[in-house]
Amino acid sequence: MKTVDFYFDLSSPYSYLAATQVPALASRHHVEVRWKPIVLAAVFKAANNVMPAQSPPKAKYMFADLTRWAEKYNVPFVMSSRFPMNTIKPERLIVAAEPSGRAPELALELFRAMWVEDRDIGTELEMRAAALSAGLDAAGLLAAIDTPAVKDGLRANTDEAIAREVFGAPTFAYKNELYWGNDRMEFLEAALRR
Repeated sequence: MKTVDFYFDLSSPYSYLAATQVPALASRHHVEVRWKPIVLAAVFKAANNVMPAQSPPKAKYMFADLTRWAEKYNVPFVMSSRFPMNTIKPERLIVAAEPSGRAPELALELFRAMWVEDRDIGTELEMRAAALSAGLDAAGLLAAIDTPAVKDGLRANTDEAIAREVFGAPTFAYKNELYWGNDRMEFLEAALRR
């Protein structure tokens, strides 16, 4: 089976938009998508990159662009009042959920909480709610987020992304090619069709 690595950060609104499309993409192309949360700040630092919102003209454009993409995909979107937000703990929750096979469902619940419902996904209450909505053992996952294995898992995803020269999120990796950005998914699909 073909495999695609999906590097994302919950704090990235474009990662949210891409994530809403990933299940259908995987189904259309009979591909396994490996959901890999990363620490985007570390990726930016390694690539000498900055987030678009640091430039006022880019930030203004970005907010309009996000709305356009949400309309195109027919998905709800609300600009988070907490943006930019440190999402390390909820991303560790996703890493902790990987053995269950339900990490993608948890990621989608966390994305929805942040980018549709404008909730603070960094709180234990919201992480617990997302885990329960994804059908997971919330108490067990919350107990695991500060363990060395889970911390190392998130670090390993981030280091792997940096080694592959990922410089932003979302980024998809298929074979030896990177497809950066929500708006490059059509190129990924073209590659999967070949």
